[in-house]
Amino acid sequence: MNYWPLLGIAVVVAGFVLRFNPVIVVVSAGLVSGLAAGKSVPDLLALLGESFVSNRALLMFALTLPTIGLLERAGLREHALRWIARLRGLTLSRLLAGYLAVRQGLSMVGLIDIAGHAQTVRPLLAPMAESAAEKTRPPLRREEAQRVHAMAAATDNIGRFFGEDVFLAFGAVLLIQGFYAQHGIALEPLQIALWALPTAIAAFVIHAVRIVLFQRRLDRGGAPGTERADAVD
Repeated sequence: MNYWPLLGIAVVVAGFVLRFNPVIVVVSAGLVSGLAAGKSVPDLLALLGESFVSNRALLMFALTLPTIGLLERAGLREHALRWIARLRGLTLSRLLAGYLAVRQGLSMVGLIDIAGHAQTVRPLLAPMAESAAEKTRPPLRREEAQRVHAMAAATDNIGRFFGEDVFLAFGAVLLIQGFYAQHGIALEPLQIALWALPTAIAAFVIHAVRIVLFQRRLDRGGAPGTERADAVD
């Protein structure tokens, strides 16, 4: 067996450790593995071109990012801050727990791309969470605002990750079904998805508690610093 193609894994690990551009790292790893496997450069280029054409949907970010940029230039983040400030009963924990429930519920029915970091967290959820946090802890220091933004991003990750496993047509569910089928165990996707439901519920409860504890720690923080958190961070 030829183990040289595994060098691509080392390239991926080294590239991410050194914090190089992920696209360059992945493409470089593919080229290294292909060359180590004995493929010629024209064959590798043809394979890259075929993969690019067959996954054109991945280029949707090329339309998403300019759209988000135009909305932010028109004051999307500022409007979100003012809107949250007018909702007196909405706290940071209630906002993030509500978003977690919505994100997880949508992911359970396969709508995993209806929200995300680029289109929802950065332009909307992060400034809304910052504004909600300032109702009980004004004004936030820069490092506190960064923690609020990080918690908002983590909430999106957990909602998607533990919600999509419940979706019947999710790739991981089908992979599990195929793995069991190879070993003589016949399982329907519905059975696998239902077994993922307790994990999704547990993830929601655990992260909701983390959000509540996070807000309590934030409210008990020291005296606000003189450096005001910038809304565009």
